[in-house]
Amino acid sequence: MTDKTIDFYFDFGSPAAYLAATQLPHIAADTGATLAWKPMLLGGVFQATGNHSPADIKSKGPYMNADLKRFAKRYGVPFAHNPHFPINTLLLMRGATGVQMQHPERFASYADAVFQAIWVDGLNMNDPATVGGVLQAAGFDAAELVALASAQATKDQLKATTQEAVTRGVFGAPTMFVGDDMFWGQDRLDFVREALA
Repeated sequence: MTDKTIDFYFDFGSPAAYLAATQLPHIAADTGATLAWKPMLLGGVFQATGNHSPADIKSKGPYMNADLKRFAKRYGVPFAHNPHFPINTLLLMRGATGVQMQHPERFASYADAVFQAIWVDGLNMNDPATVGGVLQAAGFDAAELVALASAQATKDQLKATTQEAVTRGVFGAPTMFVGDDMFWGQDRLDFVREALA
């Protein structure tokens, strides 16, 4: 019997994770699967696995940018390369973890707001004031979120999920699992759908 859960390991700093996030809820709905969002620190994964961002490779970065635009067009979703890339997502990923732990019903709103700010609006989410404004506009109390992100339980959970990802063989974002089958990259979503069929 097929496992009807999609484990979605992601980091807001990955444009490919943004594209995957625009499609996975539809795939889950179409197949009757549960989408389990797994916030992880991509920097931690890179450090543990010796991997690097494609943007670090001179000839690969421009290709990846063009490819991401092609996929955004195919999916019918907005996408713009962020001029402030790379984004330090530590606080954002802690925020995602904290919201998931304490206010799971608001997690989708949080994730949508952050992905939109980075990969559609091109905002500088390295700037705490910008982050505060984005989250305030999405209906969050920025001060409460900072407290939530700073809580030791939140930090521990994010570290644990990042380690869990590495243990399962994750080396980049996005990575999806259906049962034990791993799929890396937003260009592998057809295989995720097939695994759920």
